[in-house]
Amino acid sequence: MAAKKLLIVESPAKAGTIKKYLGSDYTVMATVGHIIDLPKSQLGVDVDNDFEPKYITIRGKGDLLTKLKREAKNASKVYLATDPDREGEAISWHLANALSIDPSSACRVTFNEVTKSAVKAAIKSPRSIDMDLVDAQQARRVLDRVVGYKLSPILWEKVKKGLSAGRVQSVATRLICDREEDIQNFVPKEYWTVEALLTDPKSKKSFEAKYYGTGGKEVELDDKAKADAVIDEVSREAFIISKIKHADMQKNPPPPFTTSTMQQDASRKINFSSYKTMQTAQGLYEGVNLGTSLGGTVGLITYMRTDSLRISAEARSDVSGYITDTYGREMLRNREFKTKNNAQDAHEAIRPTSVRLTPQLVREKLTPDQYKLYKLIWERFVASQMASAVYDTTTVTVTAGKHEFRASGSAIKFKGFTVLYTEGSDTAEEKAKKLPTLEENTEVNLKSIEGNQHFTQPPARFSEATLVRELEERGIGRPSTYAPTITTIISRGYVARNKKQLLPTELGMITTDILKNNFEDIVDVEFTAGMEEQLDLVAEGKTEWKHVLSEFYPDFADNLEKAKAAVEKIKIKDEESDVVCDKCGRKMVYKIGKFGKFLACPGYPECKNTMAIKKGTGVECPKCGKELVEKSSKRGRVFYGCEGFPKCDFMTWDKPLSKEKCPDCGGILLKKQGRNAKIYCQNEKCSYERKSAK
Repeated sequence: MAAKKLLIVESPAKAGTIKKYLGSDYTVMATVGHIIDLPKSQLGVDVDNDFEPKYITIRGKGDLLTKLKREAKNASKVYLATDPDREGEAISWHLANALSIDPSSACRVTFNEVTKSAVKAAIKSPRSIDMDLVDAQQARRVLDRVVGYKLSPILWEKVKKGLSAGRVQSVATRLICDREEDIQNFVPKEYWTVEALLTDPKSKKSFEAKYYGTGGKEVELDDKAKADAVIDEVSREAFIISKIKHADMQKNPPPPFTTSTMQQDASRKINFSSYKTMQTAQGLYEGVNLGTSLGGTVGLITYMRTDSLRISAEARSDVSGYITDTYGREMLRNREFKTKNNAQDAHEAIRPTSVRLTPQLVREKLTPDQYKLYKLIWERFVASQMASAVYDTTTVTVTAGKHEFRASGSAIKFKGFTVLYTEGSDTAEEKAKKLPTLEENTEVNLKSIEGNQHFTQPPARFSEATLVRELEERGIGRPSTYAPTITTIISRGYVARNKKQLLPTELGMITTDILKNNFEDIVDVEFTAGMEEQLDLVAEGKTEWKHVLSEFYPDFADNLEKAKAAVEKIKIKDEESDVVCDKCGRKMVYKIGKFGKFLACPGYPECKNTMAIKKGTGVECPKCGKELVEKSSKRGRVFYGCEGFPKCDFMTWDKPLSKEKCPDCGGILLKKQGRNAKIYCQNEKCSYERKSAK
């Protein structure tokens, strides 16, 4: 029997998908992320010996590495098919060393999409491991380790235990803190607008015109007296249509998604956090079982960590045919979008692997979250290759004596791509109304006129969407870092989420001040962006990775020593809760740990009592009558259990409904999510159930 070939990927889900493509001649195994990395218990970098990293097998991965070595030894050929980015390249390099594979041999395969054709084509064209990409990852990993492990102990000593600092997370926190300072220091400025409601005597239709100025020049009204003077003067004048300007305005479709724009639009349109967006996209990329009629298990989207706007010739041909067949040739416009200068361009933009797999066609095979995100990606990609929307715009100038008012309106002339997709926005957009048909040099009647006081508004707080955009525009981090950065600064307690807004906590403000005063480079936006450019140069083979570290470290080490002596100890008072400690009677306080917020007794160390923060459901446990509360498993999956645990062991994965009882038996109703969404009675003896919206 001939020896099998071995193909190694990162994700078990991807391994399962690819195994179905390759058949019995291949063994497909998954590393489940990194297998070899820097140790957690120590710095793991010899700063005195040219920043030599000390790599070890990650705890818990020893058995898996042993299995991989055994399979590699018996395989006729080993292919390293980890993710197609710097991180994946480094994982392949570590694997090559551990499995005694020559990194310069043709052992590395990459594919931008998990489809049968893409995987088989990649295996036919293996390459050597790209050491420039590996070194860029090593530089980032070592740099972040040195900053985190050297800086964090100062924060533990001076502020509180458990704090952390990092290159990207500290800059992101600073941006949020600086924005909050701008808001607090903002001084509103008064201004006035004057709006006239005018009526066309011919059509009897009314329209609104806003005061513009005099003699074609805009005039600002900064107090009530000026607004009243305008109103007084124009009220005695005839309102004449002095100029009408018609124009066609084209609106072009946005480009396909990058990681950043996908996270932004998913936040605006379907209310996904950056983390949820990336987790959902990962599942779509790795493969979904669509059933035999639709080709079995297939990756539905291309690789989701990218800042490129490029699309392949095959994808362009595919979408062109679809648009022509579905909407007609007049709706097709083949477009190429220019990628930003600092983009890595290693992959295509995020797109469906097959545009013929429409969201509606695959809906029943997807979870509700997968469907929402896939629909967004699919529509954005198809729309990017469609004709522009055309609007008929009208601008009307109305004169009243020496004063000018202006009115504008628009009407859709050709819908173009907007039949399918409209881009989300972070600001309220005024929709122009259609004006009545007017003629130049004719008089219109003044129906009413009024002045309105306004004040300039402070800058808006960041949302996840606008923070991701800010990080991208300033060159902070890369596609793979946006979601984990936001997750980290929230989980560490530096930033709190209030609805969609991100607000700095007291801890975040204090920590940022310490870093600004003692480690300016670490939280300096331009310095951090410059460091990203240095890492890009490493990836391009234009600079040596240890040189980047040697340029950074001396000043950083010097600042460390100064900060140890200069920074004074700061006491942060913990936020008090209404929950009373059931062991000593003190009011418990909120603390932040590895898994987020929890309650702790302020009497530590004499009282070490802690509690999870209760999220009640308002539903009584069917076993003991105590309240069912929301809990989280070790893997982060939400379930509902009795607050009387462990005395009462009732639990359910499905959400209890608080405002409705079973109409048949009066029992608890549970809501099941997913493909087979339904509402059903918890009582096993009762058969009541009904369909539910997904």
